[in-house]
Amino acid sequence: MYHRFNEDRYPSTNIDMEIFKKQILLIKNENISFINANDFRSNFNTPKVKKKILLTIDDGFTSFYQNAWPYLKENKIPFILFVSTEAVGKHGYMNWDQLKEIEKEEFAFIGNHSHSHEYLIDYNFNKFKKDIDTSIEIFIENIGYNPLFFSYPFGEYSLEQKKYISTKFEFAFGQHSGLIDINKDKYELARFPINEKYGDLERFSFLINLFPLEYKSITPEDKYILKNKNPPQTIIEFFEEQKNLEKINCFSDEGNKWDKSNITLIKNKLYIQFRDKFNFRRGRINCSLNDDIGWRWFGMQFSIEQN
Repeated sequence: MYHRFNEDRYPSTNIDMEIFKKQILLIKNENISFINANDFRSNFNTPKVKKKILLTIDDGFTSFYQNAWPYLKENKIPFILFVSTEAVGKHGYMNWDQLKEIEKEEFAFIGNHSHSHEYLIDYNFNKFKKDIDTSIEIFIENIGYNPLFFSYPFGEYSLEQKKYISTKFEFAFGQHSGLIDINKDKYELARFPINEKYGDLERFSFLINLFPLEYKSITPEDKYILKNKNPPQTIIEFFEEQKNLEKINCFSDEGNKWDKSNITLIKNKLYIQFRDKFNFRRGRINCSLNDDIGWRWFGMQFSIEQN
């Protein structure tokens, strides 16, 4: 997941184009293919024998159009560009003509990123629904269709919101780190955020060589955590045939500090005992397993009630 390109005033969302090009070269040198979003969609339910990478870019900043788009177009590298309709044409954002220029290419896809790009998790359901419906109407008016792909602003969503998104889109992406496999929920797909801090080539090489850590289910199903449920009682259920589960380690940021999580594995269920409440509006946990074939990884993000 990328945002800005060559906008070093925003290090938390920016990547330097020269680093970006080196990242693309690393992918190619590992003989990993890029996947077209159409193929991702049509083959999602087919078990994969070879890893592929889907590039996604959020927000539709002008810096993407000016700096990354010419490179991606020249090399025909597939991607999804997620756009919030309210920002289109405003200062620093792409306009509809530029978006239409991009989406006509068979390797480039436009995704829906809501209308307002506000903290939609704080909206009541009717206000949330209106925001999403407004974005759909604007997309249909300007490009003739509502995109098949959605990404949640800030990666935040409640179970109720996710269920509504599932009636309007075929896939939805969050901002929790991880890899996608056949067992993952189509409406809370993971992405590795890449920026100046978390985009150095050593880390990037580690990420593209990871394998998915598959699981059967996660409790709680609702990733929106109310104050009286903070911290949440969290259980990850794995498949019975999975091996080396005793090697799992997890790190989480409750109490506004990243540290090793307290975990207990009973048969194929991993129980996570958080050390403290989550203080920030988003809480994260990442788990890894050094398996026979290499490192496996998955991440979760909770949205924490603020009012």
